[in-house]
Amino acid sequence: MKVTIIGAGAIGGLLGLKLAATGEAQVSALARGATLAALREHGWRVKQGETLTAAPVAAAHPLEEADKLGVQDLVVIAVKGPALAQVASSVAPLLGPQTLVLPAMNGVPWWFCKGVAPFDQDGDDVLTSVDPDGAIGAAIPLANVIGCVVHASAATPAPGLVDHKMGRGLIIGEPGGGVSERVQRLAALLGRAGFEVKASEHVRLDIWYKLWGNLTMNPVSAITGATIDRLLDDPLVRAFCSSAMREAAAIGAKIGCAIEQSPEDRHEVTAKLGAFKTSMLQDVEAHRPIELDALVSVVREIGQRVQVPTPNIDALLGLTRLFGRVHGLY
Repeated sequence: MKVTIIGAGAIGGLLGLKLAATGEAQVSALARGATLAALREHGWRVKQGETLTAAPVAAAHPLEEADKLGVQDLVVIAVKGPALAQVASSVAPLLGPQTLVLPAMNGVPWWFCKGVAPFDQDGDDVLTSVDPDGAIGAAIPLANVIGCVVHASAATPAPGLVDHKMGRGLIIGEPGGGVSERVQRLAALLGRAGFEVKASEHVRLDIWYKLWGNLTMNPVSAITGATIDRLLDDPLVRAFCSSAMREAAAIGAKIGCAIEQSPEDRHEVTAKLGAFKTSMLQDVEAHRPIELDALVSVVREIGQRVQVPTPNIDALLGLTRLFGRVHGLY
C-alpha cells in the first residue's frame, strides 16, 4: 500500500510513523525546509515519554517533487489550515480514482457544506473562510475524501521530531454520511497501526462537536496565554465561552449537526485535561500562524448563511484576529 503524508508535523508525523511501523505501507512525506531536511536525515521520529521510535521515510518537497511519488492509495493531509491552499495543488499528482484523501486537520474542512442541506439548494457550498477562491475544492475531488476527527495531543519540539503526549483517537466517515466498505478498510488499517478508530455514521456531527469545544478554548487561550484549567476557573471567561458555544450549537441544529449537550457539561469534560495548552496557544508560543479561520471565522460564516446571530463569536473572532495581526500570526 502506498501512503503519502502531506505535512509532517505533530499529527502527520505520528500518523506517518505508526503506519510505517505496520509494515503494510510504503509511507512517503511531503515537507519543506527544516522538516524536510530532518526527515531525510533521521526518518520518522516519535517520542513518547522516554521512548524514541524511528522509521524510514521517503521525503519530498511538495511543490517540486510530488509528481515523482506517483498515484497513492492513501493521502493524509496534516498541514495547518493556513497552509492548505498552498499545498493543495501538490495533491493532484498523487490522486487516482480510488485514492483516499484523509484530512487530519483542526476545525471545519473545505468540503463541510458540499451536498448537504441547506447549502445544496442553490449551490452555495463553498466556505470562503477556509477556501476563499475554491482552489482547494477544485484540487481535491470530494469523491476521494474521507472525513476525519483527530483526538490526540502531540507537539514538535524540533523539526521532524514528534512528542506524543496523549490520545490515539481517530473518527473517520463518509462526508455524506454512512460507513462504507472503504471506510471500514481504512479503519482496520489505522487500528492495526495502533489508533483507537471509530467508523462514524455521521462524521460531520463529530467534526462539529469537536469544533464546539475548540471554538472557544483555542482562541481564548491564544490571546490570554492561559492553560485550560485557568480559563475554566475564571467565571467570567467560562460564561463568555458558554455563550459562544450556545450560538454554535444553534447553528449546528440548523445544518444537521445538533449537539445534545450543554456547554457546562462540555466544560466538565474539558476540565479533566487540567493545565493543558491548546494547539493554538502552542502555535502562538512557537510564532506560527494561528488556525483562526477553520475554527472561528467559518462558524461565523455558516451562522450568517443560516441566519443565526453570533455576537459572542463575532467578538471572539475580532479580538483574536486583531491579536494575530498585531503579532504577525494571522
